[in-house]
Amino acid sequence: MDLLKAETELKQLSMDIDPPLQVCYKALMKDEVEGKSGRVEDEVEETYEDLPVIDLGLLKMGNLEREKCKKEIVEAARNWGFFQVMNHGVPERALKALLYEQKKVFYHPFAHKSLGNFLNLGGTYRWGNPLALSPSQISWSEAFHIAVLDVSSLEEHATLRSTMETVAKKFGSLAESIAEILGQSLGIKWSYFKERCEKGKSSLRLNRYPPCPFASKVYGLIPHTDSDYLTILYQAHTSGLQLMRDGTWFPVKPNPQYLLVNIGDLLQVVSNDVFKSIKHRVVASEEDERFSFAYFYCPSEDVMIESCMKPSIYKQFSYKEYRQQIEKDVEKTGNKVGLSRFFLHHMLDFNLLNE
Repeated sequence: MDLLKAETELKQLSMDIDPPLQVCYKALMKDEVEGKSGRVEDEVEETYEDLPVIDLGLLKMGNLEREKCKKEIVEAARNWGFFQVMNHGVPERALKALLYEQKKVFYHPFAHKSLGNFLNLGGTYRWGNPLALSPSQISWSEAFHIAVLDVSSLEEHATLRSTMETVAKKFGSLAESIAEILGQSLGIKWSYFKERCEKGKSSLRLNRYPPCPFASKVYGLIPHTDSDYLTILYQAHTSGLQLMRDGTWFPVKPNPQYLLVNIGDLLQVVSNDVFKSIKHRVVASEEDERFSFAYFYCPSEDVMIESCMKPSIYKQFSYKEYRQQIEKDVEKTGNKVGLSRFFLHHMLDFNLLNE
């Protein structure tokens, strides 16, 4: 009888679009539901954070307007680490088209999405956090994380492929332009980021956040910083995005006319902490199903990441080394440790510090 019941549940699961998050995390959630976890609630500001909005259309105008826009970008990156851009040059129809296409993909049964050859690309589908050790490490979401260089392999999904190619090209160009402006403010040559990212590991991530029955106990996406130079995010009308500012979490109000830009870990290193990679998260919702997609502007694995100023706060490391260290930390602790692993004072490198 138990075997028949299990077989019936499996059949039902195979026709369900949602990943088996509730089943997978049943044991972890038990103490939360019974109030035994001892989790400390974070301080959250109830009002939306009023992020800077920068009109990129000024970059196409006269010299005074261009310089004003560049100054606003640099100040927003320095003071916030997050900012919104309007008149960004990405057609609204392209953004809506990708949003529609990603819904079609996510609405396949979980049993299909979890197959290794789904979309003809292995290792692109991910859900939850398989290494979670506590409810606070659970991400109640699913995603397709696809390298830009692999998008052309989506041969059996022609519309998805062409739409992703269009958005990736536009987002990549936008990220390159913003990185160039930020780099020039640091005294870096204009082609610095282009040379490192042209054949790099930049990627698109399609996100879906299903409704969660434990929305007050887990995250849609756990608190983290991004392991890239820059991230460009599109979120539609609903959002659970929050960013950390002065020790408090602030919700970010979505605007489908804007794109959200944030500083990543690698740019923090290059700028020697002039620009900061800000911790952010996505809260879960009991009722709303939410979608977003993000572009991660990344270098090739062999590119060395180093500060452009002396004395440097960080030791030099390759992008591959950084990714490998993150994987080790997540596997061991369930969390990303990040840049603190690469502080120079951990090496006691007095020679460099006394230059």
